[in-house]
Amino acid sequence: MAVVVKYVVERNGVERMTFTTKKEADAYDKMLDIAESLELMLEKVDVPLSEQQIESLALEIAKSKDDFMSVLKGAKEPTTKAASKNKKSDNVASIDDNNAKQAS
Repeated sequence: MAVVVKYVVERNGVERMTFTTKKEADAYDKMLDIAESLELMLEKVDVPLSEQQIESLALEIAKSKDDFMSVLKGAKEPTTKAASKNKKSDNVASIDDNNAKQAS
């Protein structure tokens, strides 16, 4: 029998996500804290947004907080880490692609 340690992030009694490392769970929990704070700010803006839109927008901003911070500090463009991740994934072939190359 194997023992598996899982870290569960829970909000208001609802299980949000499960992680295998404490570091990942803490990072996700912090992101949810930021999103919650952003929701409070977005509720006060003079733009008609539904509760669902506010929640979704706050979560997306929290996910990309580093990009938003750089733009708010005056950067012309966000310095996305996603762009570098996409470049790495361009060099990775799927298992099906590798099997097709080996077969030919």
